[in-house]
Amino acid sequence: MAIVRSKRQSRITGWARYSALVVAALLFLVPFYLLVRSAFMREQDLGSPDFHWLPPVWETSNLTGLFDNPAIPMARSLLNSGLIAVTQTVGVLIVSGLAGYGLARIPYRWSNVVFYGITATLLIPAAVTFVPSFVLVSTLGWISTLRGLIIPGLFQALATFLFRQFFLGFPKEIEEAAFIDGLGYWGTFWRIVVPNSGGFVAAIGTITFIGSWNAFLWPLVIGRDQESWTVQIALSTFLTAQSVQVSQLFMAALVAIVPLLLMFLFLQRWIVEGVERAGIGGD
Repeated sequence: MAIVRSKRQSRITGWARYSALVVAALLFLVPFYLLVRSAFMREQDLGSPDFHWLPPVWETSNLTGLFDNPAIPMARSLLNSGLIAVTQTVGVLIVSGLAGYGLARIPYRWSNVVFYGITATLLIPAAVTFVPSFVLVSTLGWISTLRGLIIPGLFQALATFLFRQFFLGFPKEIEEAAFIDGLGYWGTFWRIVVPNSGGFVAAIGTITFIGSWNAFLWPLVIGRDQESWTVQIALSTFLTAQSVQVSQLFMAALVAIVPLLLMFLFLQRWIVEGVERAGIGGD
């Protein structure tokens, strides 16, 4: 009797957990549903007091009009955001990955001092370094250029810290076997460590890509002409003091998140693997 009662309780608990997960998933999907629905609605339908579960008329012209608008270079902005995000992601993975591996594995006198110095920069608010960074970029003549948008973000202290902690938990036996075969630190990093850290690298790369893609303040200050606009700056132009183009804004927001969704769906397995390995293997 006790066994039957225990099985019944476990079954009820399982159903309760699945029900809670379903409710949470539906709540999470509500903003995406509203975004897709509103992106294909007309302005008069969006302003109507009656709620529509689906657009009364699927206004596909919102999509074509988005790219045909001469005042907002949406295609150019998407291209700039993609170029900036990809370049910064690759740069962070290479620079911060090498720095993290060096701090974790290469013994030298000032390694701890360098590590604590990098970690201390995480305590400095971004607003404190914003003006000096802008002055430096302006002095170099990088205003309204992709160099000014990309290069300042090629190194991240947080990514270096995470790489260092992850590499501390990397099995030393594998590296020692590589050293016996004649590989140095450089060869071991690229041929042994990186191929066996794909999940963690994908997780850091995804976080970096999303942060770079969603950046707003720095591109707003540096990208002063339309040729250097990013997608976030283009989105902000739909909200002006004179008018608000609601349907175009929803469509632009939908277009802006599509690359992030595709990237997450493609790298989902590696991201989960990287998070699990970082949580188990990191010190």
